[in-house]
Amino acid sequence: MNRRRALKIAGATVVVAGSALAWRAFDQGVFSAGRGAAYEPWKNWQADDSLRPLRLVRAAILASNPHNSQPWRFRVTDDAIDVYADTGRNIGAIDPFLREMTMGIGCALENLLIAAAHEGYAAGGSLLPDPGNPAHAAHILLSPGSRISSPLYDAIPLRHTNRGPYEPGRSVPPDVLGALAALGADLPGTKVIWFSTPEARARIGDLIVAATEAIVADRQQSADSAKWFRTSWQQLQALRDGITLDAQSLPPFINAAVKILPPLSQESADQAWLQATRERHVATAAAFGLIAVPNARDNAMRIRGGRLWQRMHLWVTAKGLAVQPLNQMSERADREQQLGLDPRFGTALKELVADANSQALMPFRIGYPTVEAKPSPRRELKAVLI
Repeated sequence: MNRRRALKIAGATVVVAGSALAWRAFDQGVFSAGRGAAYEPWKNWQADDSLRPLRLVRAAILASNPHNSQPWRFRVTDDAIDVYADTGRNIGAIDPFLREMTMGIGCALENLLIAAAHEGYAAGGSLLPDPGNPAHAAHILLSPGSRISSPLYDAIPLRHTNRGPYEPGRSVPPDVLGALAALGADLPGTKVIWFSTPEARARIGDLIVAATEAIVADRQQSADSAKWFRTSWQQLQALRDGITLDAQSLPPFINAAVKILPPLSQESADQAWLQATRERHVATAAAFGLIAVPNARDNAMRIRGGRLWQRMHLWVTAKGLAVQPLNQMSERADREQQLGLDPRFGTALKELVADANSQALMPFRIGYPTVEAKPSPRRELKAVLI
């Protein structure tokens, strides 16, 4: 083979390889973050509907929820909305007693009620109205009322979980933490415990990392968590739920590389999550918080805890802060109880709460973001209606 022919073949190989790489980037949505049908609910959440209360459901489905499982269903009439847990969308051994699922229902309910006030409804009703059906989370009656707008309503389409690094060394002022805790004044039994000193942050941070290690070592918890990770653009757009690469707030070049390369093994993915927990989530937290209620097994209290979390998340979004649930300790405490294991993390949570009349629902972190959080995919309205 002469030199000219060899160069032509080499050049053609480079062109083919480059084309394949470009196609892979296109096929995996490298240039399409936040686009496509799976993200339309964030844009059309104020769309006009023939049945006006449907606008409240459009707001509800943008709420925070575990693993973006979106475990909710709604029955809508002219003057009422019934909210149900979709128990078939549970996250398995990660949430064996449906604590996180029920909190997610509370988050959706909070968005719904905020939207109801904005739309000029007076909303009444009850939690868990049917003792024979624990999945029936709430019955909301709608009647004409005064229109009440708030920054929380405006924050609904802007609220996303920020899993990126927070500003190192920048603390959240005590009055801001106090204002956040006060948001639950009308939610009986809910409270927020803050860990903001260096010593307190180190204590809870070490526990969160240790709990993450325990989840990674638990094959069932690891596998059940992995089921909700969407590894391809086509899968994401088809299912419109789950955890995505774009929502991890990775640097753009790393995010693109991970999308283009073949999917990681479960072991490698677990180690990447553990590293992110240790080096990004825990290391850059300005403070940690813990939502607590008198009885963490009571579904009404879980719903109220979820309402508080959603309200806080909307509030910090409006103020330019960021938050992220760090549920690992609670997930391991529930798993310990499910399997009859030594209650390492159950005991740790009790010690953190330090109140015999309160139990931990959910730890989280707070801080000032350094990157913009990306939206998660959402199912369309008709998919959640009964």
